[in-house]
Amino acid sequence: MQVYVVIASINRLENLKNLEDIIADYTIKVLVIDEGDAKIRRENAKILSSVPFEFYGPKEREQWFKDKFGQAFPKYLEIIPQRCHAETSFGFLRAYEDQAEVTLEIDDDVYISNGFLKEHLDNLSNSSGVTVSSSGKWYNTIDNLQLSTNQRVFPRGHPYSPMCRNENYAWTREGGRCVLNMGLWSGQPDLDALTILYHGGLDGRCKMESKGCKKEKIVLARGTYFAVCSMNTAFFTKIVPSFYQLYMNFLGVDRFDDIWSGVFLKRVADCVGDALCLGEPVGLHLKRSRNTFKDLKSEINGLDMNEQVWRMCEEAELSAKTYADCYLELADYIEKNVKKLSASPVQMDFWHAQTERMRKWVEVTDKIS
Repeated sequence: MQVYVVIASINRLENLKNLEDIIADYTIKVLVIDEGDAKIRRENAKILSSVPFEFYGPKEREQWFKDKFGQAFPKYLEIIPQRCHAETSFGFLRAYEDQAEVTLEIDDDVYISNGFLKEHLDNLSNSSGVTVSSSGKWYNTIDNLQLSTNQRVFPRGHPYSPMCRNENYAWTREGGRCVLNMGLWSGQPDLDALTILYHGGLDGRCKMESKGCKKEKIVLARGTYFAVCSMNTAFFTKIVPSFYQLYMNFLGVDRFDDIWSGVFLKRVADCVGDALCLGEPVGLHLKRSRNTFKDLKSEINGLDMNEQVWRMCEEAELSAKTYADCYLELADYIEKNVKKLSASPVQMDFWHAQTERMRKWVEVTDKIS
């Protein structure tokens, strides 16, 4: 099985030092989405010397689009943002172009261990697990962590609406094959800036920690959403046409690329008849120090829209049979109903830009498939 590992980083990839031992039974390639720093590349080339790897900074990404689209390349290059995590979209395109069967996206502060990749592939391919549905339409992924606190906590991207936080779940013993598996974390859980501040974290971290996950595999029932975090996520590359990481660091909005992309994918997968899951493997999240107030500023303009994005997806009537066509139907629906997301002219401009790029994304995947 061919697996592409996509990692966006401007740092030394210390978390991948033992990668050779972890992937011994698989054919892999590592795609590093960076900013082209020659010194860091030399160091990372040594770390990755035992596996195939490629670096894609701004120059390499631009050349790729030139090779594919000629003089029209700027129109398509603009779907990839600059200097933000959503640059991982480019790695997804390369995996899709090379027809890798599975793509693993991992952050550079998530450390992996033996069995990591196998656990991802098992959750994707096996019919094991349990299925959860929620009367409030959302499942709290933190509910599956063994936390160092008994307080109710919700992950980054989970709506604040009381309905979405009622945690009235129904469980069945049925599992199933899935197209995406979100691994979880020990160490620091994925929390938004408001939650981190509430729990006393001024450096992006709080005293609350995870010791691991409770259930190995939880499948999300049709119509039940969850906060998809890209720190430790594997998926069958066939879903890439509907898994564009939205354009961030744009018009005052950031840090919702994986969240909203995950909501869109869940809606499309429900339409196509596929499932998403979460659970193992558990990566050790050694979060670097960062300014929580800066993160709050990046998130604040998206919080109100986050209450409406999933509702709009629920309202959209999708009838297509493929990931690409369903995604285009969803983009059209958002474009026509953008006022339901926000009456703010700036935020309406934000969504018009997103839907335009969503359509271009499908054009690019069509071109390279």
